[in-house]
Amino acid sequence: MIELKSEREIRIIRENGRIVALTLSYLKEKIKSGIKTIELDKLAEEFILKKNAIPAFKGYRGYAGNICTSINNEVVHGIPGERALKEGEIVSVDIGVLKNGFYADGAWTFPVGEISNQAKRLLEVTLESLEAGISQSIAGNRLGDISYAVQSIAEKNGYSVVRDLTGHGIGRQMHEDPPVPNFGSPGTGLLLKEGMILAIEPMVNAGGYEIKTLEDNWTVVTLDGSLSAHFEHTVAITQNGAEILTLPEEPF
Repeated sequence: MIELKSEREIRIIRENGRIVALTLSYLKEKIKSGIKTIELDKLAEEFILKKNAIPAFKGYRGYAGNICTSINNEVVHGIPGERALKEGEIVSVDIGVLKNGFYADGAWTFPVGEISNQAKRLLEVTLESLEAGISQSIAGNRLGDISYAVQSIAEKNGYSVVRDLTGHGIGRQMHEDPPVPNFGSPGTGLLLKEGMILAIEPMVNAGGYEIKTLEDNWTVVTLDGSLSAHFEHTVAITQNGAEILTLPEEPF
């Protein structure tokens, strides 16, 4: 069942989305060669708690971290640890926040220092695919319009979208209906309505779309070892179109 959110509920999620965006902006300045992912995790926890919010991932289905840190060929759900970031790598940081009974969720893939042109292009295209999906998040459109927009941008640039994982609805629960695939056909699927809140999150691989989960039961990696990028915004469908609730004051 899909719960349409009221203006009051959207306002709460918007406030939480701002905390997500502020945390990502804060961590961006800390991401340098030599920093350990567990250090980023601690910094994020402290920052979120100071905003009187709760890091939503901590303990979720037994997850150990406050955030997810996924490096290079890691697609999503990388667990923070003693691994130090290295110059030239890319790292996806995924953050969830819970406050006043509602969740917000966002992710960004950051360069560690100078990265290759190939990695830069992957990040650019993945972000472009997110923006394309958001542009289709309009009442009266279909869910497949979002999915197709994401897929089209990725594939026309020679990349692939992960098919075994999706975006999702969000609100009182971290993951709500509907699932939001990153591939599909335009004009198909659920009718989009005002009051829906969607976490749209392209996961784009430089190689094939196949993935596997490591023995820690969390970290998802590309099957062929290729680089992967992940960007996510929490988006409200309003009478004025799509509103990004996790938008930073300044670009990441």
